[in-house]
Amino acid sequence: MSALDRMTSPSKLAQACLRMDRLMARAVGAARLVAQPLLRLALAVPFWYSGLTKWAGFLVLSPAATYLFSEEFKLHLPGGPYHLPFPGVLAPMDAVMEIILPVLLVLGLGTRLAALGLLVMTGVIELVVPEGWANFHLPWAGLALAIIALGAGPLSLDHVIAGRLAGRCRAP
Repeated sequence: MSALDRMTSPSKLAQACLRMDRLMARAVGAARLVAQPLLRLALAVPFWYSGLTKWAGFLVLSPAATYLFSEEFKLHLPGGPYHLPFPGVLAPMDAVMEIILPVLLVLGLGTRLAALGLLVMTGVIELVVPEGWANFHLPWAGLALAIIALGAGPLSLDHVIAGRLAGRCRAP
């Protein structure tokens, strides 16, 4: 093999690098498709399960939920802890939001707004249960912020709706 042939023929290392680049491109494409739905699901699951514990039946709030908000949950603020204000309003509101917002996230409908709602709830939970920050609240906040920043992704109702609206908003 001449020196010119050696310079123009791809080396085994270059071929391996090219194959690796192609493989990584496929992996990135797959990750782009599934990352956002998985982020949405990961944030939705703990709130969904928590929401289920707050109901005793269809539209019947559990007595335990009311008790938690009126007696057990306290705001850990300087000079406190303090009782939650309006526990009779907060308990059902929390129970409803812990069901609705995860459903919206899983469907990818109103995704950024749902993630913002769960981020706010996470902040309030941090004030009530401050020792949970490392194991629960920090990951939940990170997931919510990622969803807010990245949006719902292509596997979502938000994406379908945006595509339909974009077609209608174009000039004839």
